[in-house]
Amino acid sequence: MSPVPPGSRLRFRLGRDQRLRGAREFAQTRETGERRVCGCLVANWRPLPVGEQSRLGVITSRRIGAAVVRNRARRLLRTAFRLNQHQLARPVVLVLVARASITSRPLAAVDRDLRRCLREAGLMLETAPVPPADQRPATPPSAERSSSPCARSS
Repeated sequence: MSPVPPGSRLRFRLGRDQRLRGAREFAQTRETGERRVCGCLVANWRPLPVGEQSRLGVITSRRIGAAVVRNRARRLLRTAFRLNQHQLARPVVLVLVARASITSRPLAAVDRDLRRCLREAGLMLETAPVPPADQRPATPPSAERSSSPCARSS
């Protein structure tokens, strides 16, 4: 993707057409794509033809924790991708696998890990467009919590 022209508004949505669906799409990316481990996540990707939209799939296993914890991990990974999707150098199919350490991380740390991973893989633009503060979406309060009160164990 090319830098966004001045004056145009960036959209930070992750529509249905940008999500991976079905085990076949996940398996194809994990088997034929490249892989990198960065902090609280594992990124698997394969390039798409120029002009297509990048697509995202998220995997969270039961080893991470209960359903509440897995849902929070998915939400964090999707939000980090949404905030960085306009900074990708080219369209890719990206499968993010949450690691156990994500359960104690805030959104800022997950975002930092994703950016580092994309940068090391050469998937980020050299001069990434930085949206004005009024165009960058507010972080949902549920993504900012460091842990869910329901996930605490005694």
